[in-house]
Amino acid sequence: MTRCAIYSRVSTDEQTTENQLMVLREIAERKGMTVVAEFNDEGISGAKGRDKRTGFDNIIKGAVKKDFDTILVWSVDRLGRSLQHLVSFLDEIHSVGCDLYIHQSGIDTSSISGKMMFQMCGVFAEFERGIIRERVLAGQKRAKSQGKHIGRPSNLNEGLIHSIKYMKEQGVGIRKIAKDLSVGVGTVYKVLEAA
Repeated sequence: MTRCAIYSRVSTDEQTTENQLMVLREIAERKGMTVVAEFNDEGISGAKGRDKRTGFDNIIKGAVKKDFDTILVWSVDRLGRSLQHLVSFLDEIHSVGCDLYIHQSGIDTSSISGKMMFQMCGVFAEFERGIIRERVLAGQKRAKSQGKHIGRPSNLNEGLIHSIKYMKEQGVGIRKIAKDLSVGVGTVYKVLEAA
């Protein structure tokens, strides 16, 4: 009997992995697989690397240790948003003989056509991420053109600006100024460049 592991992920804390898990457990049962482990990442973007996604990291480690033969996942975007990361993941698990089943795409990498389809899905996931990024940047550009501030509010005031300039005139280094005034080094540079 094939041993499998299930991986699920949601991007926000308001979402739950339970829907993914329920369907993937049913698939494992239908395919005659034994679920030996379940790995989850909740509230973590697929754009994050292994170091930020402990469930994802642990499923790769489990595959390397041959704890299971196949990984079941809801969709390709649950694994990641970057083609480079997806291909690296696939190469890593396949190098140890572990297969991948992606429910939404019907991809089973135990076949050659499944491997090809997985790579194509990765291309589309990266394309979608690029489109989202372009929309965000366009929205920020529009907001700036309307005079809206983008980013964190600044704590920079006239007194702080004066102190930065004065300390620099006295020969105090940039890092020391930043530390003493509890501001970022970039803020000190910005004030001095504007002077």
